[in-house]
Amino acid sequence: MRDEIATTVFFVTRLVKKHDKLSKQQIEDFAEKLMTILFETYRSHWHSDCPSKGQAFRCIRINNNQNKDPILERACVESNVDFSHLGLPKEMTIWVDPFEVCCRYGEKNHPFTVASFKGRWEEWELYQQISYAVSRASSDVSSGTSCDEESCSKEPRVIP
Repeated sequence: MRDEIATTVFFVTRLVKKHDKLSKQQIEDFAEKLMTILFETYRSHWHSDCPSKGQAFRCIRINNNQNKDPILERACVESNVDFSHLGLPKEMTIWVDPFEVCCRYGEKNHPFTVASFKGRWEEWELYQQISYAVSRASSDVSSGTSCDEESCSKEPRVIP
């Protein structure tokens, strides 16, 4: 979640910088508030095992029906920044999902990937498989099967 949120904040602040209406300090304050709000908001809606679950909730959206995204607006209020000075597109959607951040400009355009962390999913799967195997092996050890000095601990070993 950390990388995806950092990517989102970096992406949004780069768009804001291009508009050139805010000072460096205002952009930093906005970015800090946005990061805090995203962590706080997405924490209970982050499903690494099913990245599309909760996708609509983790969507930052500006369009004709909603000209101010509530998360961006809150970050503006808390950092004392005028939303109109962000200079964001009139129609933009950002999806902040486990392992990927995507964006779409306009309602009819195709989305594009801002950043992908999919390789980390495979690492995570491998880590889970190894942890499970170590757990099983250590439970077999404590059940009285063969044991050598190094593998006889009661705690499963986790390989980083």
